[in-house]
Amino acid sequence: MIEKNIIAPDFELLDENEEPHKLSDYMGKPVILYFYPKDDTPGCTTEACEFRDDYDVYTKAGVVILGVSPDSPKSHKKFKEKYHLPFTLLADVDHKVCELYGVWGEKSMYGKKYYGVMRTSFLINSEGKLVEIFENVKPKGHSQQVLAALN
Repeated sequence: MIEKNIIAPDFELLDENEEPHKLSDYMGKPVILYFYPKDDTPGCTTEACEFRDDYDVYTKAGVVILGVSPDSPKSHKKFKEKYHLPFTLLADVDHKVCELYGVWGEKSMYGKKYYGVMRTSFLINSEGKLVEIFENVKPKGHSQQVLAALN
C-alpha cells in the first residue's frame, strides 16, 4: 500500500468510452480516486450511487471523482448508464494500477481464496499529493466519510 503525503503515482487508463485518462490530467484539482471490485454488484452499486447522489457537493468543491475497477470499458458503460453515474469510470483490466496503489490482494469468500480489489479510496489534493487513504471501505456512508475529510 502506498502512503499518505507522497505524490500520487501517475497512470493512464481507458474510461467507459475507451478514452484515455491520466491522473496527471487532473493536476490543479482535488481527486477522489476510488477502487472498487466489480460493476453492478450490491456493494459497488451502493458506493457509486452515494457518490452520484452527492455529486453536486463534489462539483461545487471542484473535486473530480474517478472510479477504478478491473472491469472492461464496455462493462463500465453499462454500469454508468444503468445508474446514471455522472463521473468517470476507469478500466484497469490487467489490475496494474490496482497493484501500483497496493489495493490488489488476496481475498476470501465462503472459504475460497482469490485475488481481487480491496475497496480503497484515495483523496489527492490539487498538487497531486495523497492527503487521505480510506482502507477497508464500507460502501454505505463512504461518500459522507470522504466529504467530511474534504472539510
